[in-house]
Amino acid sequence: MADKNTLIVGRIELRRILVAFGVSEKNITALLASMEKSHRHINVITFASMLEKSGLTRDKMKNVFRRIGMDDITISQAIEMIDEQKSSAETGRVYNASIDLD
Repeated sequence: MADKNTLIVGRIELRRILVAFGVSEKNITALLASMEKSHRHINVITFASMLEKSGLTRDKMKNVFRRIGMDDITISQAIEMIDEQKSSAETGRVYNASIDLD
């Protein structure tokens, strides 16, 4: 059962959203495979990092999150956590929001 910090999105819908924002088929396949390996569940920070590595700009990434139902405050917090993770400002801190495939 999903908690309030878990967003559930269908595989087809997620693929459609990612294609609409220009993510390559190779990167979509890698992302979905990663989610399958982790029981169709991925931490939002990991997901955002993968989107960033796929070449999405921050604005497009935010729009992907909006399309799957994430609110702007949570999106901002997730983006901040990516930056913190990159700079190792707060090692060990994990943001507790995730995305599940339906």
